[in-house]
Amino acid sequence: MSGMASPSRVTDGSQCCDPLERTSTEVEAASSRGLPARLPTFHASALGPWYAVISYDACVRLCLRAWAMGCTEAPVFLDNECTLLRRAFGLQHVLLQPEEELLAIRSSTPSIKGSASKPKKTIGRVKVQVRKVKMDLDSPNGCSFSSLRPTKIKVEALRRRLSNLRSTFSSGWQAIRRVHVQPQVPASGSFSRYSLAYLHASGQYIKQVSGLLKIGATTLRSRSEPYEVVQETYTCILRLKSSNDDETVRMQPGSGETHLFFPDSAGDDLFLEVQDSKGKYCGRVVAQMATFMEELGDKVRWLPFYREPEHELVGRIQLCINYSTSIDENVHLKCGSVAETVAYDFVLEVAMKAQHFQQRNLVLHGEWKWLLTEFASYYGASDAYVKLRYLSYVMDVAKPTADCLILVYDLLFPVKMKGSAKSTFSHQENRILGEIEDQLGQILSLAFENYKALDEASLSGMLDVFRPATGSPAPALAPAVKLYSLLHDIVSPDAQSKLCSYFQVAAKKRSRRHLAETDEFITSNGEGTLMDVVTFSSAYQKMKSLCLNIRNEIFTDIEIHNQHLLPSFIDLPNISSSIYSVELCTRLRAFLAACPPESPSSSVTELVIATADLQKDLISWNINQVKGGVDAKELFHSYIMSWIQDKRLSLLESCKLDKVKWSGVRTQHSTTPFVDDMYDRLKETLNEYEIILCRWPEYTSVLENAIADAEKALMEALDKQYADVLSPLRENMTHKNFGLKYVQKLAYRSACVYEVPGELGVFMNSLKRMLDMLCPRIETQLKSWSSCIPSGGSTVPGERLSEIMVMLRSKFRSYLQAIVEKLGENTKVQNVTKLKKILQEFKETVIESDVRSRIQPLKDQLTKNIDHLHSVFETHLFVDICRGYWDRMGQDVLSFLDNRKENRACYKGARIAVSILDDIFASQMQQLLGNALQEKDLAPPRSIMEVRSVLCKDTVNHKGNNYYY
Repeated sequence: MSGMASPSRVTDGSQCCDPLERTSTEVEAASSRGLPARLPTFHASALGPWYAVISYDACVRLCLRAWAMGCTEAPVFLDNECTLLRRAFGLQHVLLQPEEELLAIRSSTPSIKGSASKPKKTIGRVKVQVRKVKMDLDSPNGCSFSSLRPTKIKVEALRRRLSNLRSTFSSGWQAIRRVHVQPQVPASGSFSRYSLAYLHASGQYIKQVSGLLKIGATTLRSRSEPYEVVQETYTCILRLKSSNDDETVRMQPGSGETHLFFPDSAGDDLFLEVQDSKGKYCGRVVAQMATFMEELGDKVRWLPFYREPEHELVGRIQLCINYSTSIDENVHLKCGSVAETVAYDFVLEVAMKAQHFQQRNLVLHGEWKWLLTEFASYYGASDAYVKLRYLSYVMDVAKPTADCLILVYDLLFPVKMKGSAKSTFSHQENRILGEIEDQLGQILSLAFENYKALDEASLSGMLDVFRPATGSPAPALAPAVKLYSLLHDIVSPDAQSKLCSYFQVAAKKRSRRHLAETDEFITSNGEGTLMDVVTFSSAYQKMKSLCLNIRNEIFTDIEIHNQHLLPSFIDLPNISSSIYSVELCTRLRAFLAACPPESPSSSVTELVIATADLQKDLISWNINQVKGGVDAKELFHSYIMSWIQDKRLSLLESCKLDKVKWSGVRTQHSTTPFVDDMYDRLKETLNEYEIILCRWPEYTSVLENAIADAEKALMEALDKQYADVLSPLRENMTHKNFGLKYVQKLAYRSACVYEVPGELGVFMNSLKRMLDMLCPRIETQLKSWSSCIPSGGSTVPGERLSEIMVMLRSKFRSYLQAIVEKLGENTKVQNVTKLKKILQEFKETVIESDVRSRIQPLKDQLTKNIDHLHSVFETHLFVDICRGYWDRMGQDVLSFLDNRKENRACYKGARIAVSILDDIFASQMQQLLGNALQEKDLAPPRSIMEVRSVLCKDTVNHKGNNYYY
């Protein structure tokens, strides 16, 4: 980089060279001549009045030249004898002043006569950061002021006693002096008496003070009580003594934000006021600048602040103050040449102070910007130096905001584009550039690691509180990426890996912040946490919110990625989701172990849904699966299996005979409430697991087995409950072995008519309801879920329920046939009701009235039995049994006719008997049921049709299943 020589000065024997390179040469030359060396690498504002005068002179000459050329900006600085420049450079009391001005100043301020001619000390810049504010409740030295409050009365009493003791001692000491001290030199004896009295009084005083302090310490220690620290947020308002009241700066303690102050002198103290979160005044402190000028670098100090006007100690505030200066107080710089870079630095700082350069006011404008541009051009400060020096000030207050990063990029881009080799710039420029890049690296790291928490409205550039992510990328993200690409070779693996690591750190920060909401539910020993229902539900709600928040984070990353702000190698959704998914899965597993779900309650199923939806969304978003990531089924599998097993055991327990409490009670359907109650529980079970089975239908077979076992246990419980009324039927259900014992049993059987008990009706009605309504509902719902299961499994969906239905149908049919058989046997108890015997007595010439007369006892028995059946069984079952009964009587007629195929003489009587039987059953059912009876129910059963076929000599063979069912 070639520079322009200063038009006002050419060094001896030097050629036209870079002014920065010439600076080091001039320093060496000045040292060899015994002149004070110039230090261009340090900030100009700390170099003293001589540098201010030289810089002021350069600006005046520059403005005069520009004014002569017709420039419109220059008169602003030349007006009123350059008053603006003299004040800006702080030279009011350094340069000679007209007598009129001095007289005016002295007349207006008589109390400070002569102070106008006294030069003020020029100092550098001060960077201030407020780190902590501690009230008396949490003082930094570990002492708890709150612990003193309960014993305030004791402390006041102790203070009064010490004060009285001090007064007494002082009075005694004065008395001793009046007695023993004489104007002349005392004799040795009197001096000895004076010493002994003084020593005696002093010893007594120390003894009493020690005793009081011991008592006070014991009292304070015994009365001190633990206290609870209440966290409070504070705001600090800072301003310099020389600034106006409206030129204040507000800073949040602990936010990390800094502010640059430019004091006028060592006495330009820093005023700091502390306010609480409600804006209430808490106290103030004055930080004396002179105490921070003793040494350079960062100084961390705890300063007490007081509430005025009481001057009551309120607390302490921790400040980190960096005072930038390099001038040696022992060196008095009163003459010597000044490099153009040093002068430019001086003018730059003056301009920044004049335009209140700060974090939200980084751009110079107007006449001061013109002056800086013309100064650099006229006196040969290189463009790179101008931009880098300005950048050095910007970086001191830089925050990750869009305006700041855009300004940094605009200033740094021309410098970087000029060349990357170190030889392109001077030593000083390389040094400044290195410092800027280091600071910029920290800013970019902060921006990328908090890319979802950037806030343009905040002084720190960051959100003050944690908020959910939004789909809009922060305005500072795009310029941050441009700056990173400017500083690094973006195609190199190291640069790419480093940038990826920033976003990984950001995801970990966000994840930890979300996980912190559920830390309270995680135990360290891995054991379950006992909690009430409300707390349990709240815990699962928070875990559900955690899943939703993580989903929102990943979705936000997808939206940011779709804005194409990041380099192509940054796959932001996959980078962040790999961290979010793993940490969420780990937290879910730990949470379920600490708060195990005992059943699929509403809060539990909501968490299951949220977890499954997140997994489903990750797949739909084409997010790569990672090891240890969210797998909802794997997380909840063991719990789902445990829930179903517990439900199975609960249902089986409900089916035990000793648990049946519905004996003797009937429902409106003439069934036992036990059946309806159990199927209500089965229905509730299906509803309870509906959400689970809709997500994972493969659990249908497990739930089906549990329900099938419950239905099987239900039938067994019914058999045991109604064992007394079922035992007579079981005789007809077993295979009859016509051996000697069976014949003897028939021979000795007492002549009694079987009457269907009411309990048997309840039992059969319950089985009928299970077959027709309750079981099909369960089966249909399970089959609808199992239809979603991929084929090829080890079990056939619905197989177990089909087995239960077959078993139930077989049992029902067996009991139904046994009832019909019992009713058929009733006709054989008496001879007058035996149908075969009645038919045997009929001849071919028999008349219908004789048949009806002989068959009347049987008709009466049938009518009575049908009426009783109607009172016992529900409508459909009643029709089925009546038709079975009808079919059973037809079998007796058919059996009679088969044994007498050659004897046609009995056919007439049989024909009349069959018509009477048809009339009995049809008329009785129609009479009892009325319109509820359907036409198909009046159709003759199969055995009657066969009898008619035989009697009509029909050749059609109707043999087969003789029963109606």
